[in-house]
Amino acid sequence: MKTIKYILTLATLTLVVLSCKNDAKPEVKTVEVATEEVKKLDPNATYAKAEFTIDGMTCQIGCAATIQKKISKMDGVKSATVDFDKKLAMVEYDEAKVNPELLTETVTNVSEIYKVSDMKTVETFSK
Repeated sequence: MKTIKYILTLATLTLVVLSCKNDAKPEVKTVEVATEEVKKLDPNATYAKAEFTIDGMTCQIGCAATIQKKISKMDGVKSATVDFDKKLAMVEYDEAKVNPELLTETVTNVSEIYKVSDMKTVETFSK
């Protein structure tokens, strides 16, 4: 009986000693995050709106989002939206800095599989 009490006491003591937690404080690190430069739009610029079809897109995230990001980063582009379901791109741009040929070139430079067609200047975008 004494042996059992001794083993239980030793097991309890071992459990208490091993279950003590280390109260070390987590290290705090400061990480600098690159911020995107805010585009400065020319208030005197003449903006045009263009719509065009993009063939060859296979997915929303990999294709449409990548194309939209590339067009949006172009100097002179005010806004760009690529609708994967309709295969339609809608871009508002400064006519002095961007033209339809440059938009076409930007899309086809993303990947050779993308083909631009039905490029047209519009007053308002399609819904």
